[in-house]
Amino acid sequence: MVRVGLISDTHSTLHQAACDVLIAEKVDAILHAGDIGKPAILYELGAIAPVTAVLGNNDYDMPGFDLQYQARVTVGGVRFLVVHDFLHLDEIPEDVDVVVCGHTHRPRNEWHGSKLVVNPGSASQRRSMTHRSLAILDIPDDGDIPVFRLIQLETD
Repeated sequence: MVRVGLISDTHSTLHQAACDVLIAEKVDAILHAGDIGKPAILYELGAIAPVTAVLGNNDYDMPGFDLQYQARVTVGGVRFLVVHDFLHLDEIPEDVDVVVCGHTHRPRNEWHGSKLVVNPGSASQRRSMTHRSLAILDIPDDGDIPVFRLIQLETD
């Protein structure tokens, strides 16, 4: 089993609860779907597992990181496209299995044909949601369908 941590919309705040979950889950990789806020967030996450991140609409420059508005990475044989705002995609590329997005601060886990689109919610700002959250995507070794698990963060 390969385990991927999904996080988004940290907005310069990485709560210890988020780090605790990623460590306890023993994630093999972390995908950050933008609105990072400051480079220190990526350094902290990088101490837990390798990070792939993208810029969000509130991000401008992350000194020390060459981030774009989209990133592709393959983890555990699953081809990911990481974007901040799913609505900015004209279509899901054929060579992608899972799209990880953020921006809305609302968790999402839905299929678009054979493509999985997930949003871990916001790890720092609840807005209209009852909890801050992140997600774990479990990728079975047997090539079966990845399993999305939303984790509510107790940060108050």
